[in-house]
Amino acid sequence: MTHPNATPGERRRVRIREVGPRDGFQNEPETVPTADKIRLINMLGQAGFTRIEVASFVRPDVIPQLADGVEVLRGIDLPAGVERMVLVPNSKGLDNALRHREYFESVALFVSASQTHNKRNINRTVEETMADVAVMGRRIVAEGLRLCAVIATSFGCPYEGEVPLGRVLDLAEQFAEAGAAEIGFGDTTGMANPAYAGRFFAAALERLPGVEVTAHFHNTRGQGLANAYAALEAGCTSFESSFGELGGCPVPARSTGNIATEDLVSMFHEMGVDTGLDLDKVIEAARTAQQILGRTLTSHSIIAGPVPWARAATH
Repeated sequence: MTHPNATPGERRRVRIREVGPRDGFQNEPETVPTADKIRLINMLGQAGFTRIEVASFVRPDVIPQLADGVEVLRGIDLPAGVERMVLVPNSKGLDNALRHREYFESVALFVSASQTHNKRNINRTVEETMADVAVMGRRIVAEGLRLCAVIATSFGCPYEGEVPLGRVLDLAEQFAEAGAAEIGFGDTTGMANPAYAGRFFAAALERLPGVEVTAHFHNTRGQGLANAYAALEAGCTSFESSFGELGGCPVPARSTGNIATEDLVSMFHEMGVDTGLDLDKVIEAARTAQQILGRTLTSHSIIAGPVPWARAATH
């Protein structure tokens, strides 16, 4: 059932990638047991996600919370057609990932639009990172894998402040030249606002024809859903989010979580936008994560539950 005040006209459809198993769990103070990660990812698969970011091949001493990535990839049991994504920081990480090529279909490479954030996050300059991207991109495409790019601090940097739109889109074009089929723009520390998000995605979609443009917002300052709505109105139909509003950015401190998947899905369903997801099952996965972590998570849908007309996928 769709709310009678939903947006009229042709029904829109969006794609949502669940990033909690990687982006969410890496920011938790404790390590989630491998068996629990597998159970939660399987629950997300049953909720209807066709894209899930499962693991990373970052050094385990840097992010010990994700050191069991290979075991998770081997242990999950997802419906046919679900795209499993892994995050790779550099060529050495890609070497490690390709040893387990059979367990994933897409690879995410990343850079920060801010020089300072990139150095603090991965101890490399932006130029060094992009030189490696050109090499890795060719290898990933040659393996028959889907190359996805992530540009962090696209909407502002906690160290440098404003990040020029032109700089972000120049990096995006370099990723496209390296073979990226999809480019995600990350609001890493929650600095976007709806007016700018609308202008940003209109410009990105115009600049990147033939490339899937993805919005990745954080809710650090409470504007995440408003930014997602602005991106949608600008023509963006691809989003990333994290169940339970898990995640954030380890550099710097106090950069709180991604927008909650269940809140994003609820908003879209209330608007009559098709996600292909079962909202009740997404909320069930978030509540299970809450039990496993032993603390109250912050999404509104966990607390209040969905409104009746937001429950079912609208397809």
